[in-house]
Amino acid sequence: MLSSVYGFSQSKSILVNQERLENSILELAKFGQDPENTGELSRVAYSDGDLKGREYVISLMQKAGLEVNIDYAGNIIGKKQGSDNSKPPIAFGSHIDSVPNGGNYDGCVGSMGAIEVLQTLQDQNITTEHPLELIIFSNEEAAVVGSRAMAGALKPEALNESSPSGYTIAEGIKRIGGNPDKIPELKRKKGDVAAFLELHIEQGGVLDQENLQIGVVEGIVAIEWWDITINGFANHAGTTPMDIRKDAMLTAAKVILEVNNTVNSFDGAQVGTVGRINASPGAPNVIPGQVTFSLEIRDLSSEKIWTVFKAIENKAKQIAKTDGMGISFRHIEAASKPALADKLIKKDIANATKQLGYSYKSMPSGAGHDAQEIARFAPIGMIFVPSKDGISHSPKEFTSAEDMANGANVLLHTILAMDKRLK
Repeated sequence: MLSSVYGFSQSKSILVNQERLENSILELAKFGQDPENTGELSRVAYSDGDLKGREYVISLMQKAGLEVNIDYAGNIIGKKQGSDNSKPPIAFGSHIDSVPNGGNYDGCVGSMGAIEVLQTLQDQNITTEHPLELIIFSNEEAAVVGSRAMAGALKPEALNESSPSGYTIAEGIKRIGGNPDKIPELKRKKGDVAAFLELHIEQGGVLDQENLQIGVVEGIVAIEWWDITINGFANHAGTTPMDIRKDAMLTAAKVILEVNNTVNSFDGAQVGTVGRINASPGAPNVIPGQVTFSLEIRDLSSEKIWTVFKAIENKAKQIAKTDGMGISFRHIEAASKPALADKLIKKDIANATKQLGYSYKSMPSGAGHDAQEIARFAPIGMIFVPSKDGISHSPKEFTSAEDMANGANVLLHTILAMDKRLK
């Protein structure tokens, strides 16, 4: 049957069932819904809603003919045998846990789309040469726990951290059928997986605004954090004349505006954000003597991030000097390293998209994903589908059934293309 598989793999003859995919998304959305029926979803990892959602997902995976088990980190692993099981598996998947008061599509499209791909292969009686491995990662939203564990990057102390469900990571892993004491045994090495693919909603507005159907992800951005502190002089807000004040907040405001100007002065898709400000002493009737604010910069290139930061640093020092203020910069350990998509996998995704007749563009992922952790030991690729109005992590998050099916079709045909190419 394999010859017939490859005869169809790059045609429109094999397509997922759009209605079935949409129904599975809507059914999954019932688990963890707000009891007041406001549309808000709180299927946070390790919660009762997460447990029920996982049961539903496992039932669909078994229906699709997969051998299903739960690993030590609580990841749900579904395996489909290939015609040559001596080959490493082609893996794909995402997550089903949500942020508090989240939406129905983040992670879920990639998870249910992956199940739909395998159900379609079963319906069409298709067996790939490589074995296939579907992974539903545990606790992506709080700390990419499942994928970090698989990559051997989950530190033991992380198990004692609290999660939004109220359980510690260790308690939560036990609750969903894992074993935190054996997590070190999960670490995979290079060569264990032939490749990893993740289908995901964009979580931004680029595809929606440009009326495009598919995003071919170039890579997942690195994130670097700093704290910037401005030192002035705290004094009475009513008795200190405006022209002799050492107002740290005023200087901080100038620097924050310069952050925006400097980031925009570079070509590319880099972004910079000031998301937290602390003023001391923090009273309405006291001129702030010290202000500390955060700086986050994201880009696919760590070198580019540091170039942007140095430009911000130089401008900020000039502003502080002009204002007669002290200024200091504290670099916090990088939040994440860049994970570039494999060039050949990107080509496979683009070719599948073109042959299916979908519009697309290459783009970075500004958000972190499980694929970022898997990139530590396997080549990765990601497929984006539009998020309506760029909304995500919200009850208003929405991706149409057609867009979900388009993404699943690209995932399906990319898997078939990779199965042939990787021989």
